[in-house]
Amino acid sequence: MKIVHFKYNDLENIYGYLDEQSGNILVIEDGKVKDKPIPINEVKILPVSMPTKIVAVGLNYKDHAMEMDKPLPEEPLIFLKPSSAVIAHKEKIIKPEISKRVDYEGELAVVIGRKCKNVEVEEAKEYILGYTCFNDVTARDLQQKDIQYTRAKSFDTFAPVGPWIENDVDPTNLEIKTYVNDRVVQHSNTSNMKFNVFFLVSYISKIMTLMPGDIIATGTPAGVGPLMSGDIVKVEIEGIGILENEVV
Repeated sequence: MKIVHFKYNDLENIYGYLDEQSGNILVIEDGKVKDKPIPINEVKILPVSMPTKIVAVGLNYKDHAMEMDKPLPEEPLIFLKPSSAVIAHKEKIIKPEISKRVDYEGELAVVIGRKCKNVEVEEAKEYILGYTCFNDVTARDLQQKDIQYTRAKSFDTFAPVGPWIENDVDPTNLEIKTYVNDRVVQHSNTSNMKFNVFFLVSYISKIMTLMPGDIIATGTPAGVGPLMSGDIVKVEIEGIGILENEVV
């Protein structure tokens, strides 16, 4: 089931379920589905959630670690992206003047459904609302210059997420592709992660409390590369959908 967060006319912060056959959104109000559906082409899609934080995972695919000339970590390598970096499907990625190279990183993201602390791996699924597409946009030159990741990963618009949350897929076996101007630049499967979704939720929950709406970006496969002004970048994940953003 695809959960959509959207704006319709003057109404903000609405949630609904996407009926893929009709292309309509079934609106949720007071926990109930309203009778009148809304065509998806009449709404503005908003970010899937309003996270208190985005926890991102680095070097979680062996092929990406190799292309970055770094060893595969023995434990998850995690860092934070601020919520101020979040943008929705079809919103614009803004290249900062200070950076000479801004890269795409297509990823599967986990959206937390309820407060999560000290959770075991076998319990992790109970705390997940669903899954979505994520682009861990990175100022690669600044990342290499700074060694650590905060500045390179944290610019406004550097966390495109969406277009919606899917709660009925197996996150351990999903095809993932990234396109730049309709050319495939990344192609892998989430089965190639070193640390799967459930391990990551458990591991991170033992470090920090995860709140409803928080996002875990689970790492990117090989094939990262630069974005230019005017590029259209898409992250497509099997069973979820396509996140699309233009670079300006």
